[in-house]
Parts: sequence; structure tokens; C-alpha cells
Amino acid sequence: MDISVELTFSPLQDDFEEHIINFIKKLRNSGLVILENPLSTQVFGPYDTVMDVLKTEIKTAFELMDKGLLYMKMVKSDRSAYEPHF
Repeated sequence: MDISVELTFSPLQDDFEEHIINFIKKLRNSGLVILENPLSTQVFGPYDTVMDVLKTEIKTAFELMDKGLLYMKMVKSDRSAYEPHF
């Protein structure tokens, strides 16, 4: 089963950029399909693979910061090829 996950990662501290960049770089190196925009990062792939990567990388990111916030939306399908019809 494939899934699509949208993540918005917000470290609640002054040095937030470094934490976001490191998190995205680790996702890029995962071998999954990753799409980025200024407001979020999307991850696409098989459920178990995506969740294993996210479990590891979210825990690591949270351990490296004092306070942080992560919004996550999941869809049961691979939406990586989606194009608007308007």
C-alpha cells in the first residue's frame, strides 16, 4: 500500500533553519520520492518504508532541538504525480 505524507516541521527556537535543512536532507537521502515547497515537504512511497523513515528521522530531529512542532497529513495513495486540472 502506497501513501503520501505532507510534513510541516517547525522547531520553536532561534536556530530553526539548521534543524529544518538537516531534516529535509535526511529525507532526501532515504531513497523515497520527496517533493518540497516553501511551506511543506511531501514524502511518497510504500507505507512501511515511509513510516520507518519518518519514525527514525522525526525522533532524531526532536532529540536535536529543545522544542519543536510537526504537522503531518497522510493520504492512502501515492499522489506524487498529481497535477491540478485547472
